[in-house]
Amino acid sequence: MIEVNNLKKEYFEGETTTKALRGVTFSIKKGEFVSIMGPSGSGKSTLLHVLSFLDRPTGGTYEFENKSIDKMSDQELAQVRNKDMGFVFQSFNLLSRLSVHDNVEIPLLYSDIPPNKRLKLIEEAVHAVGLEEKLHTEAGRLSGGQKQRVAIARALVTDPNVIFADEPTGNLDSESGLQVMEILESLNDKGRTVILVTHETQTAEFANRIIRIKDGMVESDKKIIPNRIHRGNLK
Repeated sequence: MIEVNNLKKEYFEGETTTKALRGVTFSIKKGEFVSIMGPSGSGKSTLLHVLSFLDRPTGGTYEFENKSIDKMSDQELAQVRNKDMGFVFQSFNLLSRLSVHDNVEIPLLYSDIPPNKRLKLIEEAVHAVGLEEKLHTEAGRLSGGQKQRVAIARALVTDPNVIFADEPTGNLDSESGLQVMEILESLNDKGRTVILVTHETQTAEFANRIIRIKDGMVESDKKIIPNRIHRGNLK
């Protein structure tokens, strides 16, 4: 599904150049659950932004489903991002005065799915995260864990091929974080590709593979047996 080779990302400010990615190479198969780990400033968030088409690399190659992003226009990237990718962020990014229904519907407003089919998709996505009873509740009235579950439902509603999760448990208590990770785990069990950025070891261990980033380079890339028996504290 994803293949990057010697991927680089540099930021320029005046005469100063910041090398966020210094030549990253790996591939991710459809259906994998991959955690990307690294300390603050390691380049892991930059890597997630490039992988999810939120930013373009300045060097190297990136192929998504066998198509080079170099050959795709910004409009084409936006279309693929909306159709094939779902996003879950640490800060939830919900509109607090809108209902759960309306927040989950937002990606559909930019799709070619007709309005008469949207309600079923929204209800299915909300059901998948166990919040049916909150469908018409304002997002601002929800707990942190519930907000993140709504964010996952929003990520699911377009039936994406891959879900990108950027520190999804960072603003949650341990119990809520566990619930969120178990939902992502369940989605992966059903065949969805999940790419998770985290600095928390026990959160990363929900995956079956951990890529460690340091100073903009891959420090290690190892398959693991997911820790599905003893979760412990997610913090």
